[in-house]
Amino acid sequence: MTETTATNQSVADVSGYSFEKAVAELESIVARLERGDVALDESIAIYERGEALKKHCEKLLNAAENRIEKIRLDRAGKVQGVEPLDGE
Repeated sequence: MTETTATNQSVADVSGYSFEKAVAELESIVARLERGDVALDESIAIYERGEALKKHCEKLLNAAENRIEKIRLDRAGKVQGVEPLDGE
């Protein structure tokens, strides 16, 4: 397996990660890159993985945002139903 294939494969396998796991790994990548003790080729590879993790986190956040609902109350304060948070 070539390095490019390995990198593409490692980038693609974040789709099953939970938000928390993806953020933890992303934080680890940022810390490694900030230390500056990683070889250039490896820096590029882990940066690409970080980009994939960032996109995955954004996707999960957008999905969660779309699921949030606002509770509608009547004048007496009783629950009347729910609607999308942004009023759609």
